[in-house]
Amino acid sequence: MTIREMRRGLGDTQSEFAERYNIPFRTIQNWETGLRKPPEYIVELLENRYRTDIVNRRTAKLPEYDSQKVNLPKRSNYIGAVSWLQAVSECIGEPFVFALDEALMCQGNFGGRSNEFVVWGYGSDNLSRFNGIALLGNHVSSYCVQEKNGLKFTDFNRTIADALANEFILDMQGTIEALSRYYYRNGDSFDGLSVAPEYQQDFEKLAEAAVDYYGS
Repeated sequence: MTIREMRRGLGDTQSEFAERYNIPFRTIQNWETGLRKPPEYIVELLENRYRTDIVNRRTAKLPEYDSQKVNLPKRSNYIGAVSWLQAVSECIGEPFVFALDEALMCQGNFGGRSNEFVVWGYGSDNLSRFNGIALLGNHVSSYCVQEKNGLKFTDFNRTIADALANEFILDMQGTIEALSRYYYRNGDSFDGLSVAPEYQQDFEKLAEAAVDYYGS
């Protein structure tokens, strides 16, 4: 496995990957561009760390219902996504940053679905005691976090980045709707969005679907 493959698997930028493993940013750049080759023992060490961190960074499969776990409030019992997420936050009872579709709901960019079960976010491993919680990681930079209505959630750029990093497992409908709203509110433009180069091709496909969503 290459350094780039590990970084992309974690959904990290080069700077985030460098900080995660305490490696100089320039070294990561040199390894990925082929300017320098990492020692084999370094690659082996990073692969071992990666296999542990990938479980913590994103969910390999959607959570299934477990009768032994605590149930979160049902989406269908609440009018409006925000009131439901506030109830979820209160039930969790510890710091939690909503991500992906739930972040889009907090932002007002997606209304959600009446049968929502999975709740994406960043928080402690203790949250595995709840049915439906899918952790992307334990921490996310405060620079990527917004707060509104008593809820903390990833900002739009981070939400899109997380969606692209986890596209293989997601229903992208919420992301497409949110991008479509952004496009038309922003004067038919995606200016202002920051997409890592390795996700640019995937983003362009997603952007095309977003433009067609309200335009069709």
